[in-house]
Amino acid sequence: MSELKEISIAEFFEKNKHILGYTNPARALITVVKEAVDNSLDACEDAGILPDIFVRISKAGENFRVVVEDNGPGIKKELVARAFGKLLYGSRFHEIRQSRGQQGIGISAAVLYAQLTTGKPAVIVTKPIGAEKAYKVHLYIDTKKNEPIIESEGEEDWYLPHGTRVEFEIAGSYVKDRKQSVLEYLKETSVVNPHAKITFVDPEGAIYEFKRSSNEMPKPAKSIKPHPHGIELGKLMNMLKFTNATSLRKFLKEEFVRVGDKIADEILLKANFSGNEDPKSLGREEALRLLEVFKNVELLPPPVDCLSPIGEELLMRSLISEYSPEFVYAVTRKPKVYSGHPFLVEAAIAYGGEIKTEKVILLRFANKIPLLYQQGGCALTKVVETINWKNYGLEQTKEELPYGNAVILIHLASTNIPYTSESKEAISPIPEIMEEARLALQEVGRKLKEYIDRKGKQEAKKKKEEVIAKILPLIAKKVCEVLEKDPVEVDRIVARIMGYLHVERHINERDGMKEVRLIVSNFTKSRREVKIVETCSGEVRAENARISTGKYPTISWDLSLNPNEEIELKYQLKGEVINRAPIVEGIDSNLLSTANFSN
Repeated sequence: MSELKEISIAEFFEKNKHILGYTNPARALITVVKEAVDNSLDACEDAGILPDIFVRISKAGENFRVVVEDNGPGIKKELVARAFGKLLYGSRFHEIRQSRGQQGIGISAAVLYAQLTTGKPAVIVTKPIGAEKAYKVHLYIDTKKNEPIIESEGEEDWYLPHGTRVEFEIAGSYVKDRKQSVLEYLKETSVVNPHAKITFVDPEGAIYEFKRSSNEMPKPAKSIKPHPHGIELGKLMNMLKFTNATSLRKFLKEEFVRVGDKIADEILLKANFSGNEDPKSLGREEALRLLEVFKNVELLPPPVDCLSPIGEELLMRSLISEYSPEFVYAVTRKPKVYSGHPFLVEAAIAYGGEIKTEKVILLRFANKIPLLYQQGGCALTKVVETINWKNYGLEQTKEELPYGNAVILIHLASTNIPYTSESKEAISPIPEIMEEARLALQEVGRKLKEYIDRKGKQEAKKKKEEVIAKILPLIAKKVCEVLEKDPVEVDRIVARIMGYLHVERHINERDGMKEVRLIVSNFTKSRREVKIVETCSGEVRAENARISTGKYPTISWDLSLNPNEEIELKYQLKGEVINRAPIVEGIDSNLLSTANFSN
């Protein structure tokens, strides 16, 4: 039998780096950037600072140098080495709240990958709030011991008042113009983090700036205690062993959420405990009794302030900023629970405008992190594919992503994202999550269908108007010729037939003075509140109107017209009317027609 040896967690990942997403050179580069940017976003949000993140990738011989810099709160000197040089060292592993990072693996794995592929140390510069100088350290990871090795350290002046800068030299491959790229990752990150400003400089020196579209910080996620419905036997036994509670009754009330006096008494009675037992004295059999009772006790779901959704308004604002669609809609579902873990689903759809794509663009996110890989193996993708998008105005063949000029976004927020692997790129098919995703997507789909139907009706109406506008003048001309009458203007007639708000301008000139009449007719079926504006040159006189003086005076009227109501406005002018047609504010241009007449 060969000799058995203990290995450290760092040594394990040294030989199995593919588990963490370092499967090929292109993906490795994205993963390093991703881990650093996620750290920066979390640090800024925890400190209540609007993130300003700078990312630069440059060539370093055959390798790449990655620099990520933020304006976060900085890190205390005594914590830096372990935060970056020890795997499974972090502040969030034992917390139950929504967070990008949990295990304390991400950024230290990037340090490990850099030293494995280039032999170069990671360089960290950090300056806590209030510090005069920044702390700079070059470090490696001792994979045998899973401990940091500091090559050099010291203090230096740094231009930022506070923040952190990380630098890695790695073996990698930079790709662009495809879904799996650093640029796409940063673009998608900006969509679900509208409060962040991200600047990216690529290896060719091109600068990309993703501006923040909101100055509103996301609602911070609060840490909660475990929920009895989500606990497992081993976890329960561990909690009993290390609790500070002096009795089982106190243990239930202090270590779990949603357990008060009444629920604690019910659990103790059904599990046949007095409540005075020392939790540390309980073994496997006692823990199993408690666990069985947990499953059968009715409890309120966990509180949802441990989640931090993006929000419908910010999702729509981000999609408009990034994709310039003609239609956008978003929904944030109410929080639900799976296996005791709170979660919520957000979905959004953007359609038309500048979006030009054969198949829809699918954006998947988990706790505000873009999921670029393993799209086909993700439960969120499966939900999108199984919805019949033909019912919502998009083309689709079999169960696959629909066709059309659209972007579909889906975001899962949870205290415990059920990833399919440690690379954190796909979501497991949890029934509760898939059902919520389906309901969210169907809701945005219905709104899309309403828009497409309304747009179709407007286009049909426009075509009808064009036909009428071509034929009616010809008919009117022939009728007038037959009846030997003066020609008639048909604009008003077309407006009445089509149900428009119609504005006519009549100008009579006498002795150098222009008499201007505006006739406003409401042929729509609704009451209309509009503002009529005229811009002129020269002297202007008008009653019951606001006149602003200057080089080009403006005249404006605020009107309220009932259906089929008509109002006449008058003004005198020594000069010219600047605007070709009367300016009408407060009504959709598709419901407006104008005409000009001079005598």
